[in-house]
Amino acid sequence: MDFVTIDFETATPQRDSPCEIGLTVVEGLKIVETKSWLIKPLYYPHFNPINVAVHGITPADVKNQPDFRELWPSIQPYLEGRFLIAHNASFDFSVLRKTLATYQLPLPNTRFACSLKFSKSIWQGLPKYDLKSLCNMHRINFLHHRAASDAHACAALTLKALAHTGTRAEEEFAVKMLTQISHLS
Repeated sequence: MDFVTIDFETATPQRDSPCEIGLTVVEGLKIVETKSWLIKPLYYPHFNPINVAVHGITPADVKNQPDFRELWPSIQPYLEGRFLIAHNASFDFSVLRKTLATYQLPLPNTRFACSLKFSKSIWQGLPKYDLKSLCNMHRINFLHHRAASDAHACAALTLKALAHTGTRAEEEFAVKMLTQISHLS
């Protein structure tokens, strides 16, 4: 089974302020690549101190980085026509939708699922389902709130869930993972 996990960090509470994106590619149930890009957000140099406290990315870190429009040709091939997974997908896909709309870029043709939602169905009764708690439970090491590390951790967690449920193909994903697959558009 092939999929790509995605994670955004934002400079402000506004959804069109990504300052980092991370992607992890899984092919044949194996992690084959993890990439990330720092992004100079639309509202540069304004960063909300709360966001900086969470991820540690500052205006100085992105000062000489490209904006999302400039990065889109490099990012789009990882998303177009792919099955995507994010932990708390409502956040990451709202960032993607809003940022694409702000830059007047078309939505990619993609399907997605949420690892937070399927984790709640698969491992019922846990006290917490945030990425850090689930990764601690499954002994997945990562640097929380950095996009590449979070995307990689989401991929590792998804692989654990797939193995736990015996899911080997996207066609059986929704039924075996007790979740839904949505379309971005």
